[in-house]
Amino acid sequence: MDFQPSERCSEFKERLTAFMDEHIYPAEETYERQMLDSGDPHHHPAIMEELKKRARDAGLWNMFLPDEQHGAGLSNADYAPLAEILGRSHIASEACNCSAPDTGNMEVLHQFGTPEQKERWLAPLLDGEIRSAFAMTEPDVASSDATNIELRIERDGDDYVLNGRKWWTSNAMHPNCRIMIVMGKTQPDAPTYKQQSQILVPLDAPGVTVMRNLSVFGYADQEGHAEVDFKDVRVPASNLIAEEGDGFMIAQARLGPGRIHHCMRAIGAAERALEQMCRRAVSRVTFGQPLAMRGNVQDWIAESRIEIEMARLLTLKAAWLMDTVGNRHARIEISAIKVAAPNAALKVLDRAIQVHGGGGVCDDFGLAYAYAHLRTLRLADGPDEVHKLSIARRELARYVPREK
Repeated sequence: MDFQPSERCSEFKERLTAFMDEHIYPAEETYERQMLDSGDPHHHPAIMEELKKRARDAGLWNMFLPDEQHGAGLSNADYAPLAEILGRSHIASEACNCSAPDTGNMEVLHQFGTPEQKERWLAPLLDGEIRSAFAMTEPDVASSDATNIELRIERDGDDYVLNGRKWWTSNAMHPNCRIMIVMGKTQPDAPTYKQQSQILVPLDAPGVTVMRNLSVFGYADQEGHAEVDFKDVRVPASNLIAEEGDGFMIAQARLGPGRIHHCMRAIGAAERALEQMCRRAVSRVTFGQPLAMRGNVQDWIAESRIEIEMARLLTLKAAWLMDTVGNRHARIEISAIKVAAPNAALKVLDRAIQVHGGGGVCDDFGLAYAYAHLRTLRLADGPDEVHKLSIARRELARYVPREK
């Protein structure tokens, strides 16, 4: 197992780090000001289009996609360090067209889409002309068990008709969102994991109603997390992705890389929070000494460094396994990082908030917003408890006597 970055990865890291220093960090204040001045929590600041153009011109575009024709052609292990760098700023991923859920949706269309679907939806997504949403979670069932999904997708001649309700449809409030990938039941009487399918639904399709945005600990995220109602929504049968009953298979193919991306971005956010904590600790004086001289603060800094390094190494191992043995054989490590990385990042952010005192819980330093956003990762793409259950079952299986 070799964690030495490849030559291409090192070159991308160098260019991306320079891009962050020159363009992304200086633009954060402008982005926030344009958001505030608009009065719309889902406004698309003009500065973002400028950053997207600069990123594309710099060759820092669609880096997540392993296809060299449309992306950077990087492996999971090579993209992981880049996702960490992007995670240091809440505007970096969109600037480089590497934002969730678009990344997962593009991967699905790239892997399973028909030529018509790719031309109609994948091409403008790859070009950054539109955004997309993913609709899986539902308000009336425990969606941590996706077999509970109730939204119906029924064949009617040359169309499919959708009825049901989704929520936490991330990105549906973004002004540029045009298309959703919706997961629902096509065959309720089929075997458990062949009942669901995924289908493309334009956001403006008749019968689609965006009910409301869901706030995250009081924050209205720019891309939004919408509750969406589907009432007799009719779309062409050609909008179905792959075949009926392939929804679970598609979801698993989608979620593996997405979890790597989420975890590495969380580590990037933790690294930036640790830097902020250290700067604050050496600059603030209490009772005649800098905070950095306090034993408990030194413990927090040391523990943060240890936890970040452990989470990073585990995530890189999972990425390496995905590249070498495939997602299926790396599923336990993928579950492990999905628990470890967000929890480690949250611990670091909590300590950074504490060191910043009152400043830490307001929006002046970005720590409160980062904490709120990262806390959702303990639920998104499967809650901690589901991932721990998978890990525990794998461990216990070693001790269960096999029937002869």
